[in-house]
Amino acid sequence: MKRHANMPEKEQQQPLTQVSPLDESSETATGASAVNAASAKKEQLFRLFLLFLMTAQNSSVVLLSRYTRAGVKNEDLYVINDMVMVTEMAKIVFSAALEQNHTNGHLLQSIRENIIERPVDFLRILIPSLLYLVQNSLLYVAISNLTAPMFQVTYQCKLLTTAIVSVIMLQRKYSFKQWICLTALGIGVAIVVLGAREQGADDKKETDAANAQNLAAGLIAVTVACLCSAFAGVYFEKMLKRPTVDGGTARAPVSMWMRNVQMAFFSVCIALVNMIRETGEARGYTGELNEDTNQPVVKPFMHGFTMYAYGIVLLQAGGGMLVAAVIKYADNVLKGMATGVSVVTATFFSTFLFGTTLSAQFALGAGIILVSVYLFSNELPSCGRGTKEKGSVEMKTLLPK
Repeated sequence: MKRHANMPEKEQQQPLTQVSPLDESSETATGASAVNAASAKKEQLFRLFLLFLMTAQNSSVVLLSRYTRAGVKNEDLYVINDMVMVTEMAKIVFSAALEQNHTNGHLLQSIRENIIERPVDFLRILIPSLLYLVQNSLLYVAISNLTAPMFQVTYQCKLLTTAIVSVIMLQRKYSFKQWICLTALGIGVAIVVLGAREQGADDKKETDAANAQNLAAGLIAVTVACLCSAFAGVYFEKMLKRPTVDGGTARAPVSMWMRNVQMAFFSVCIALVNMIRETGEARGYTGELNEDTNQPVVKPFMHGFTMYAYGIVLLQAGGGMLVAAVIKYADNVLKGMATGVSVVTATFFSTFLFGTTLSAQFALGAGIILVSVYLFSNELPSCGRGTKEKGSVEMKTLLPK
């Protein structure tokens, strides 16, 4: 009887050593929240890293391009067409490597399917390739005639031109807020340009011959470059979204990296034709005389390429890959922040490297432009985080080329 009497005591003590289901679920939730917090922290650090890289890339390209073009004798300048050709060749290598990774090692098969077996679709890329080539060439003309801050600020007009072209070619609709931002952007550019004209008139007498700039030529180059960027970007977007049909059968769309390979290939071919056509004064002279003919020596291929020029090639070629990473892992907020921070960074270093002086009128116009660019693709700060405007637009012109 004693043993039976002790049994209930043991049974009563046994539950004390067990963990209740509520405690287990609480520990699981705590562990999951810790994992989510660590993952969110890593994602935030990665986004900040992308912001740093994109800001550094945008600022470095402008500053290095300006440094290699301003204050350099004509005999020592590199030929713009050569720079564009080498950059496009580097883009082919980078894009092909990413396509190799994208197709799990079947790059040659992708080339056969998307180029050799579909020549008509391949030739359609010739149009944006030509536009991008003109755009890249004009950007070097612009940076040679404009200060680094002026160039970066006025080049934001590509947002305005792209929006207008998108409405015409893609029937895209923008919200009232976005049209206000586009209008404000145009006003900001006008303020900056008018301020630059007044300052240029005052400083014209003090301009050195080696640093001579033509404001009108620079602004025209930027305007045409913005138009080329808009048409090429919208056309490229149509190509990416265009349904791929082969013999009435739908097939997987051509990857962005393969499109980049195609465009870079055509750009190299066009630049090669331009190089063959360039002779004499069109390419420029080295300042030396040929010993046999006693004639000026024409600049050879890649003349004037210094370590800074090669740096521009790597930055330009790698910039498209970086933008692709931003589009994939981040959002418009990060791109807008990178645009604003890069303009401020380039302006800051430009004052020390090139002695650029900034007026209050420039600061006002630049502020209007940067705010317009940011708010065009992002919600107003007062809006709730859970709501997102249906008409928000992902700027496809930022896709790598």
